[in-house]
Amino acid sequence: MAVKVGINGFGRIGRNVFRAAQAAGGGDLEFVAVNDLVDVDTMANLLKYDSILGRFPGEVTAGESAINIDGRELKVLSERDPAALPWGELGVDVVIESTGFFTKREDAAKHLEAGAKKVIISAPATEPDVTVALGVNFEEAYDPAKHDVISNASCTTNCLAPLAKVLHEAFGIEQGLMTTIHAYTADQRLQDMPHKDPRRSRAAALNLIPTTTGAAKAVGLVLPELNGKLNGFSMRAPVPTGSAVDLVFTTPNPLDKEKINAALKAAAEGPMKGILAYTEDPIVSTDIVGDPHSSIVDAQSTMVIGDGRMAKVISWYDNEWGYSNRCVELAGKVLP
Repeated sequence: MAVKVGINGFGRIGRNVFRAAQAAGGGDLEFVAVNDLVDVDTMANLLKYDSILGRFPGEVTAGESAINIDGRELKVLSERDPAALPWGELGVDVVIESTGFFTKREDAAKHLEAGAKKVIISAPATEPDVTVALGVNFEEAYDPAKHDVISNASCTTNCLAPLAKVLHEAFGIEQGLMTTIHAYTADQRLQDMPHKDPRRSRAAALNLIPTTTGAAKAVGLVLPELNGKLNGFSMRAPVPTGSAVDLVFTTPNPLDKEKINAALKAAAEGPMKGILAYTEDPIVSTDIVGDPHSSIVDAQSTMVIGDGRMAKVISWYDNEWGYSNRCVELAGKVLP
């Protein structure tokens, strides 16, 4: 039986999640409704035409309180309060909470009050029942009997965590610092305009912009053995999507580039296939746009210095598409 899904917030991630599910053939997911305060015509147009993904591979038209996609109706709701949404009436099993506003457990849980069985927050969250990263901790951490509000962490945590898991299990990470060279996001300003973060108030498409990220620390939520051992920051770059994690770490024993790459390649071809990828090609960020993996190891960039106990690895990720694919997969796994 198909899992009925509702999306709250039809922005970049909401639309990417819907597109990713359609690209995968729908699987066992049936998208019933989306909730957003934007008018139906605008929502349909933004689904049909996308500056990064291109035109939607199907017919999209705006209807009355619905978006029609290849003859199928996707109901459109316009409700500010999640508790007032008709999820129960619509038979919705799982809600993708992608507004960016309801990231506290108590707020996201309003979807449960409205009749949904599970809520997936497409962002780091405050006191969720559990935080997961597929391929890293889902099987061990998730209990469908106890966990109803689930955080899918962030796109950067989903890139870093598989990398850190493989490296820690193979060699032992003593400590590490991460920089994500991250595409700009809707939270930034197109031109110099006020923002609570002075750096993010500067024109996103013209600057490299240092800012904060909790992604490295959040790895401790999905890999408790690394809690407190990783930290980092974000350097926002003037590209619309396509990002990279630069992880520098120390180990108790000397390593070389070949050992590190061999461990990462084995994981990408084995237990983390579909989550972690590995390439020896001289790629750039455009080359991974549309790649569904959480993390794509750039083998040419691996480095070791000094006595071999300090190393650097680089891993790419499409911060929209890769993450959205994990949301889709997670939605298909959370019901008992």
